Amino acid sequence: MNSLDRKLIRDLLHLRGQVIAIVLIVACGIASMVTMLSAYDSLNLTQATYYDQYRFADVFVSLKRAPESLRDRIQAIPGVQQVQTRVVRDVIVDVPGLQEPATGRLISVPEQQPPVLNGLAIQEGRYIASGRRDEVLVSEAFADANQLAIGDSLGAVINGRWQALRIVGIALSPEYVYEIRGTDLLPDNQRFGVMWMGRAALGIAFDMDGAFNDVTLTLTHGASEPQVIFQLDQLLETYGGLGAIARHDQISHRFLSDEITSLQATAVFMPTIFLGIAAFLLNLLLARLVSTQRDQIAVLKAFGYSNGDVGLHYLKLVTLVVLAGAMLGIGLGLWMGEATTRNYANFYHFPLLAFRVEPSLVVISVGVSLTAAAIGAAVAVGKAVNLPPAEAMRPEPPADFQPTLVERLGLQRLFSPAGRIILRNVERQPIKAGLTILGLSLAVAILVVGHSFEDAMDYLITVQFYQIQQEDITLSFTEPLSSRARFDLLNLPGVIRAEPFRVVPARLRFQQHAYLGGLTGLPTDGTLRRLMDRDFNVQTLPTQGVLLTDKLAEILDVQPGDRLTVEVLEGARPTREVTVTGLVNELVGVAAYMDIHALNDLMHEGTTLSGAYLAVEPQRLDAIYAELKETPAVASVALRQNSVQQFEETIAANLKIFTTVLVIFATIIAFGVVYNAARIALSERGRELATLRIIGFSRAEVGFILLGEQTLLLLVAIPIGSALGFGLAALMSAFYNTELYRWPLVVTRLTYGLAFGIVAIAAVMSGWLILRQITQLDLVAVLKTRE
Repeated sequence: MNSLDRKLIRDLLHLRGQVIAIVLIVACGIASMVTMLSAYDSLNLTQATYYDQYRFADVFVSLKRAPESLRDRIQAIPGVQQVQTRVVRDVIVDVPGLQEPATGRLISVPEQQPPVLNGLAIQEGRYIASGRRDEVLVSEAFADANQLAIGDSLGAVINGRWQALRIVGIALSPEYVYEIRGTDLLPDNQRFGVMWMGRAALGIAFDMDGAFNDVTLTLTHGASEPQVIFQLDQLLETYGGLGAIARHDQISHRFLSDEITSLQATAVFMPTIFLGIAAFLLNLLLARLVSTQRDQIAVLKAFGYSNGDVGLHYLKLVTLVVLAGAMLGIGLGLWMGEATTRNYANFYHFPLLAFRVEPSLVVISVGVSLTAAAIGAAVAVGKAVNLPPAEAMRPEPPADFQPTLVERLGLQRLFSPAGRIILRNVERQPIKAGLTILGLSLAVAILVVGHSFEDAMDYLITVQFYQIQQEDITLSFTEPLSSRARFDLLNLPGVIRAEPFRVVPARLRFQQHAYLGGLTGLPTDGTLRRLMDRDFNVQTLPTQGVLLTDKLAEILDVQPGDRLTVEVLEGARPTREVTVTGLVNELVGVAAYMDIHALNDLMHEGTTLSGAYLAVEPQRLDAIYAELKETPAVASVALRQNSVQQFEETIAANLKIFTTVLVIFATIIAFGVVYNAARIALSERGRELATLRIIGFSRAEVGFILLGEQTLLLLVAIPIGSALGFGLAALMSAFYNTELYRWPLVVTRLTYGLAFGIVAIAAVMSGWLILRQITQLDLVAVLKTRE
């Protein structure tokens, strides 16, 4: 070991407190990057492999009914590679041990072999046997949530007839990686599940023998997806086609792909903050080290060490600090990445979700951290390299002191001597003060944006599930029913109020924009499903025209007063123009609302219902559930309270973990910035503080001068960090602004208070350590002048 390396070890030991703080900040940055990128790689590879191995379809379309002979005409469309026709129906399922009625989505599969597209990964049991009409495969998520096993039986109302279904296998499908109904935001695996049944058995049960009502297909390489969808829609129009969608609009795929994209974005955003602060602190540390070791640098050069040797010596110090942080961060990131990947298994269901780490990720992590450190240390190392020996032997020239702004304004009398010293030092080092404020501001901002997710979740639940949705139960019928169904619902035990709705699939067009969705008809005097604007004013449905949710209006680029073209995809399939009379604010999904009677008139039908919202007596829910389980006309039952509970159990649990990690990371930032800034200030101003002690200043006053500067910077950083945190929350809100859901921009006073409190505590902790060093200050040793 040469003399420079021994000096390096002594320097690291002497600066151990500051070094540890920087190591922890570097570790936080690397850990966040490794966590997100490893989870991203794992999800991305698993998705691609699963889709390819089990032949996930490229195009999906549902229809009313078509003969099986139509399959050949679909296959003949240019660009179509494989076609799979099937029967898909939602039914009410009686699950053993579950009081509420569950919804089962029955999907037909070939009886002789697994389906060509959207293949099934059998996790337990076996495939269905040919000729057995009572055998089904159930999705793994549904089976786990209800503790179902091979050999268990479920009761289902299939086409008006009660039938027992025996579970022979538990399976997964790439079509339902994220297993939800089309109108839900979070999966409710206990009350919604996918079941696969033999094609012949399901076809006979729903009078679909030799017919189908659902098609999936894959495309050849280079095929025009929009052109295939256009021709497919034209072909299926006379058979009640509801509009084909591409894979990117398939709801399971869309949720999963959005999550993967957000992971990638977070992997860039978070490490940038931490490594930027680490670079700043390394610059401060090295700048001070070079300043205090001027004479040592001169001696080294006098003894023959070159500029390169001196520069490499200080770069080694930076490299060791960063490598220590990188190694700690990589270990922590791998642990957190594996935990994050395991957590995704609660939402996304794969045959195998393996945690995967590319070797390049470790190399990239170390390279990024070293690059950030080199940028931060470049100025200080350059100063050491370029320092001539003769100049280095002399003490550093004193600063050029001038009157401060406070003094030029004549306000110095308002401040004590200690206060004036603080203001002078801050104003004379604006770059250092500005960077310290920036670091503290980022700590505040991270805490604000982290806690804002909890604020947004509470707001979303309150608005969507308590102000907009007032119903207890939402029923959907297997087929549209007459108005008499409303009176039948009122006769159910415990039903207080029943408000019908009509849902009609439609394609909405405005100029060059189009959206495949539907129209929802509601009664004008309804109270169970309220339509509100952004100011929470209840909107009244017009007798003519349509109300759009904000997001749908944005997608179609329409404003109130514009004329919207509606192409109905049901019944006689009329095309009409309706006026957009207003906008409503909803946070989940998109919708177009009309008066139910106006929608019936548009369809040229009598009063027809697709379902109903029910308000019920809580104490009679069990009786209602028992009745609904045996009602053939009911296709699905959605319970508002279950949706709220699902939100709170899943989102809240994940947010708690996420927020805890952010609190720890932000505390490390605040501690590291304050401690390093104060420790360097103590080193730089040791003679000044010792002189003040000798002329009569107490330890408390000297401590006030040193830490008062950091307190002032913290007080300036708090409002800046609050504004920055609000801006970051706004960016996150804009990022999570999709047609599936919108994350509201909400930041409460409590969130700001928590951010301030946590950063202040971290600052107090670092200040306490500095005060201990002030009390141990050796006045004689500090006052000795360098020769």
